[in-house]
Amino acid sequence: MRILILGGDGYLGWPTALHLSVRGHDVALVDNFVRRDWDQELGVESLVPIASLEERVRTWATVSGKEMPVYIGDLCDGDLVDQIVRDYDPDTIVHYAEQSSAPYSMLDRRHAVATQMNNVVGTLNVLYAIAAHNRDIHLVKLGTMGEYGTPNVDIEEGWLDLTHRGRQDRVLFPKRPGSFYHLSKVHDSHNIEFACRIWGLRATDLNQGVVYGQETEETRLHPALATRFDYDGIFGTVLNRFTIQAVLGHPLTVYGQGGQTRGIINIVDTVQCIRLAAESPAIAGEFRVFNQFTEQMSVRQIAETVSAAYPGDVSIEQVENPRVEAESHYYRAAHTGLLDLGLVPHLLSDTLIDSLFRIAERHKERVSPEAIRPTVHWRATANALAGAQ
Repeated sequence: MRILILGGDGYLGWPTALHLSVRGHDVALVDNFVRRDWDQELGVESLVPIASLEERVRTWATVSGKEMPVYIGDLCDGDLVDQIVRDYDPDTIVHYAEQSSAPYSMLDRRHAVATQMNNVVGTLNVLYAIAAHNRDIHLVKLGTMGEYGTPNVDIEEGWLDLTHRGRQDRVLFPKRPGSFYHLSKVHDSHNIEFACRIWGLRATDLNQGVVYGQETEETRLHPALATRFDYDGIFGTVLNRFTIQAVLGHPLTVYGQGGQTRGIINIVDTVQCIRLAAESPAIAGEFRVFNQFTEQMSVRQIAETVSAAYPGDVSIEQVENPRVEAESHYYRAAHTGLLDLGLVPHLLSDTLIDSLFRIAERHKERVSPEAIRPTVHWRATANALAGAQ
């Protein structure tokens, strides 16, 4: 297939591009490099040095013999999106090009507005470009399990069969997001479902859990093919943060009681899920939803797993939770759709955690300890930029 990856320079977009390319698909990338700009704004950097997109693509051509065209531009420019889709004429569009941090979206009004504009408007422009050019293009969109919140009932995969006062219907599963970022993803999901229903588009919404890991089979082929490793309090994910703290000999900082339960997934499985969804597309008019995670754990359980795996004494410290969330709750989510397509999960293990420890040890001199602290408080309407202090 011809696959266009939006956000192809990002943490997940880049290894996904390599994974699809090596398996015989023609891949092109779109990015405006704003993620790199956010590092500058926050005064942080990826733990693992990352090459420019130009060098990455050039290195991949040398390693694999495969070319990947690159389009530079912002999805909020609707005319540009139209032009790119017409020019590349993809069979599938993989959409990663969104601001993906809940803390970033909660910094202040400006960052909340920027998150909503970037994510919602960008996705709307993509939908219009597909509808105008070729309604058979399959949109594979990265959503988030955070759209659902933590309801006191089982979470289904996107849809809910409802019986009310003797009548039945099938409706989108109720959403109760926990940040302006997660809320933008809810808007995306509703807009995509509407486009499928009205224009007959085909789309797969992948509600992903927390991703961990930094290496895939393809990124290990050359240092210039490495993807990012974020550990800071804004963009860093919880397992990455705990890994860095363990290596530095710092306590693992659990927010509140640590009973917050999340779906988690290894980056190797993320790229596999994207490929499986792309190679088995939704039908015309279908808004298909998969919950994309492989196991679920509480934050406290993740901390205990990291502590037990590290070959040294690692303490766990409870700190005040900067977020507004239930710290003890029911959580059970269906996630069979991708398994049915052939996903073979890589579950969290000592081997996988050891690989994170090795990465952290190799680059620990690049860590900015003050950037790890949680500095964005949900109840405040304005927060300082931690890394820039």
